[in-house]
Amino acid sequence: MTSADADPNQRQDLTVSGLDIDLLATELAQWLGTKVEADEEPKVTSITRPETGGMSSTTLLFDAEWSEHGQPAGGSFVARLAPDASSFPVFENYDLATQFAVIKGVAEATDLPVPTLCWLETGSDNALGAPFFVMRRVSGRVPEDNPPYVFTGWLFDATPEQRYAITRHTVAAIAKVHSIDNPAERFPMFAGEGSSLRRHFDAQKAWYDWALADDGYRIPILERAFDWLEANWPAEPSDDVLSWGDARPGNIMFDEFDPVAVLDWEMAAIGPRELDVAWTILIHRFFQDIATRFDQAGLADYMRRSDVEKLYEEFSGHPVRDLDWYLMYSALRHGIVMARIRRRMIHFGEAADNDDRDDYVMHRPLLEALLDGTYSWD
Repeated sequence: MTSADADPNQRQDLTVSGLDIDLLATELAQWLGTKVEADEEPKVTSITRPETGGMSSTTLLFDAEWSEHGQPAGGSFVARLAPDASSFPVFENYDLATQFAVIKGVAEATDLPVPTLCWLETGSDNALGAPFFVMRRVSGRVPEDNPPYVFTGWLFDATPEQRYAITRHTVAAIAKVHSIDNPAERFPMFAGEGSSLRRHFDAQKAWYDWALADDGYRIPILERAFDWLEANWPAEPSDDVLSWGDARPGNIMFDEFDPVAVLDWEMAAIGPRELDVAWTILIHRFFQDIATRFDQAGLADYMRRSDVEKLYEEFSGHPVRDLDWYLMYSALRHGIVMARIRRRMIHFGEAADNDDRDDYVMHRPLLEALLDGTYSWD
């Protein structure tokens, strides 16, 4: 489908299924009947598609009820599946079996509140027509990306002390993920030869080529960042840990200000601990810089670099190394995401193309300042 053929209003449907909601409910009910010891076919009492998301993975929320040996059973569930290829996905690969295994492994090795896993379907001949897995749904709230939490919402309205509590909980969660021993043995799907950081870096290059460069959408500022990172490669990267991947408060569900679910493991990998530490700092600065660009105060007291560094050493016992390098790397990785999303918007007729491809990177000023050595973290 070309951008001329695409209907932006149909985009969410393309990321889920060609089935309508009623048919999905019927198919899910029949599928559930093969997974639980129900006295009769379960009932799916509601099924919804969240309005947010859909680019990195697809989410369906549903409630179901049944009885087992005369006793009521059921609950609220979340199904995660890869987006349809026609939805112009952000990532090339969506390995749901690996995500399932990572969540399972984290649950076994830590006391982090990850959602309870239920079922994994690896084939396509099923209720959703694609591989998916199902978890128990957790009730709570997250700092919203859209509209960004730096402008409005419960985190914006919180006190500085409450926001600092979110920072502490986030860094504590990262440190717990990193405390898992023998990560390459526990998660052999991430093991490999040579340096884990080099493997991670090479994977980002391959992703950039797939997402942009192979189609002629070369982004000069991203290629400058690749060159800078090669020229300033860390002399002694820290020890390997399980990297959460998308480590940030937006992937933690909170009950008031206490974490109740640690979410979204699709970017998990083996690598140095600074991958996660830098990512959570950089992603907040991405949003904070948007606020200051619009002459708004944002949340300058939140997720500060100095606080995150100090807390990480407190919780993990390890000081961070070469953090400037990893912050540049995070800005590059996020730049690929932003540029791919821009291409996606152009594909669906939601944005116009232009000749300055660096404009595909929404945080271009941040990345330029990092490359120039002029960015201030204060």
